[in-house]
Amino acid sequence: MSGKKVSKKGLLLGIVILIGGIGLAVGWTPIMSRFTKTINDKTVNVPVNEKLTLAEVGALLQEKKVIDDVDFFLSVAESKGLTDKNIEPGMHAFPAGTSYKDVCNALKSGAFEIEVVVTFNNCKTIADLCEKVSKCLMIDQSELETFILSDETCNKYGFNIQTIPALFIPNSYKMYYDTDKEAFVQRMADEFKNFWTADRMAKLKKVGLNSPSEAVTLASIVYGEQSKNEQEWPIIAGLYLNRLNTGMRLQSDPTFKFCWGDELEGVQRLTYEHRERDCPYNTYLHDGLPPGPISMPPAGVVDAVLNRDNNDYLYMCAQANYDGLHNFTKDYSVHAKNATEFQNWLAQQ
Repeated sequence: MSGKKVSKKGLLLGIVILIGGIGLAVGWTPIMSRFTKTINDKTVNVPVNEKLTLAEVGALLQEKKVIDDVDFFLSVAESKGLTDKNIEPGMHAFPAGTSYKDVCNALKSGAFEIEVVVTFNNCKTIADLCEKVSKCLMIDQSELETFILSDETCNKYGFNIQTIPALFIPNSYKMYYDTDKEAFVQRMADEFKNFWTADRMAKLKKVGLNSPSEAVTLASIVYGEQSKNEQEWPIIAGLYLNRLNTGMRLQSDPTFKFCWGDELEGVQRLTYEHRERDCPYNTYLHDGLPPGPISMPPAGVVDAVLNRDNNDYLYMCAQANYDGLHNFTKDYSVHAKNATEFQNWLAQQ
């Protein structure tokens, strides 16, 4: 009688232990996810692309030395409802010693997402711009280029395919890594609008130009002539504005070089044959400004155009030395003498 009672008690105790064990096992991952920490000893930035699967994100976190147990990460992710479909793309900054639970929650909510710095400068073409931007943001280079050069985009912002480079002001900007092509271009349009204040628009009219695109086009020529010594920017701008106002052709070497693309890279001596390539940007063959910028000049060069030096120069020639500066004059005979002196010096180098 008592033996049977003992057996029933033992059976009951076993059932209780078994149920408790199952409950402990089921709750083990959520419990351990709070105490298991990442292995990084400082904040690590991890770019999470929208095309990555959960398993690929785990592998990336391991590669970046944030976690050391992908299987446990996936187990925690499952317990937190993190799946392939609800990962928040972006640049996630994981602090040192973050719990696996917080890692998964942040990947789902974007709690650790930060902005990145997008820098572009020394760009000659939209293709150059897109290449640099695609290295900073989660944007495909070719898709961005196609979008910018589309009629829809150009028309929306008041440009055409030749003048659209004027929209982009070289600088460093903070944006989220998952900024898409539409948002990127809109941000650049906002920056463009902020740059072209009422004061700058008044100066634009004062120097005889009709639009910001024309100012950027002229600035791109000035920058093509002088990219190192900024003290010459307003002087060169004044010279070319003088030519425009007197009906002279600009005859700027950077414009005919633009017609050749990369073909003249490394060519030291340019000849009249190079200047004979006919394209709308060649100011030796066509009057006035080119149809659009030949590069994306720094904002400082645009301001140099708007604040031109009030000179009467019509000619410029590189000085016969290595300082990168120019001799300026309004007299062609003086210019011819300067050019001969430079050519003789160049032949001796």
